[in-house]
Amino acid sequence: MSCSNSVCKLCRRENMKLFLKGDRCYSDKCAFERRPYPPGQHGQSRLKFSEFALQLREKQKAKRYYGLSEKQFHKYFEMADQSREITGNALLKFLELRLDNVIYTLGFANSRREARQLISHNHFLINGKRVNIPSVIVKKGDVIEVAQASKEVNKIQAAIQAVARRTIPSWLDANHAALKGTVKDVPQRDEVTIPVEESMIVEYYSR
Repeated sequence: MSCSNSVCKLCRRENMKLFLKGDRCYSDKCAFERRPYPPGQHGQSRLKFSEFALQLREKQKAKRYYGLSEKQFHKYFEMADQSREITGNALLKFLELRLDNVIYTLGFANSRREARQLISHNHFLINGKRVNIPSVIVKKGDVIEVAQASKEVNKIQAAIQAVARRTIPSWLDANHAALKGTVKDVPQRDEVTIPVEESMIVEYYSR
């Protein structure tokens, strides 16, 4: 099985587009558009799931959407659980504010996976300082920009050309001409577009 097909099966397994392959996810080549049902011989069957299974699916959906390992995802749940906010809301806020997600959402990468690669290769600055850790949590007022030496990087330029297909949320401000973006605010729950029931994730970890 190719890596390409494996990635597409994740979207079909979670019954939603995870946008793991960038530009292809917006084209008629998208496997989820052609086969919007889980892979396997029982993919089109009407199956009944237990409460635990539904909770697990919501957790897997969010984990795969943001491209995290189980250990990473659980760490964010623990951070959210220790915060003063509603745990589910805090969890999604931490995930949205990860630098790799912000780079992707601003339109400087075609996928979160690509964003992580670009960050690791020192292509971005936060408030004028180079950063190469995709898991950094950005804050309100932070300015993220493409490093001067990276402004002509093909992947970044290609992502900017394709960004019209996506909607940039109101808590971010993108200046593609200047290759920079600003975190105007922290995201509120109604600004997080992933179709996930975060309360079920909380129930999964609280069982």
